[in-house]
Amino acid sequence: MPVGTEMSIDGPFGNMTLHSDEKRPAVFLAGGIGITPFRSIILQAVEEKKPHRLFLFFSNRTPRDGAFLDELKKAEAAHTNFTLVTTMTGKDVSDDEWNGEREHISFTMIRRYVKDLSHAVYYCAGPAAMVAAMRAMLNESSVNDDDIRSEEFSGY
Repeated sequence: MPVGTEMSIDGPFGNMTLHSDEKRPAVFLAGGIGITPFRSIILQAVEEKKPHRLFLFFSNRTPRDGAFLDELKKAEAAHTNFTLVTTMTGKDVSDDEWNGEREHISFTMIRRYVKDLSHAVYYCAGPAAMVAAMRAMLNESSVNDDDIRSEEFSGY
């Protein structure tokens, strides 16, 4: 655009911000590049020493696909209220390459890490099919839609 071109900008829109009730845990469910909004929320919460319990479930095919993994591991080490759970679902990931979770994110997996499931606020971001599957899983597990915030990242 040439310098001086007038334009109109809207936004941002959406509800991908950390909820204000610090007694309620935040459970982030990220697939691939869906980590982007959660990275910002988590890094800010760590910097501000927010008292919220934060749980990030981050699914990728391989460790090489996991954007910001090193940064998130450092954030976990710096903030006792933040738990990072990464899972690699690719069939070609060797035991030498990965020794963590290897299944798709499920309510069973979440239950292993989060004690108060009914009181949490859930955030989902990633590919459209993954977000739809996470919302369906949460609804089937009696999580109210009012406690779910989601954003689809399509076309990447």
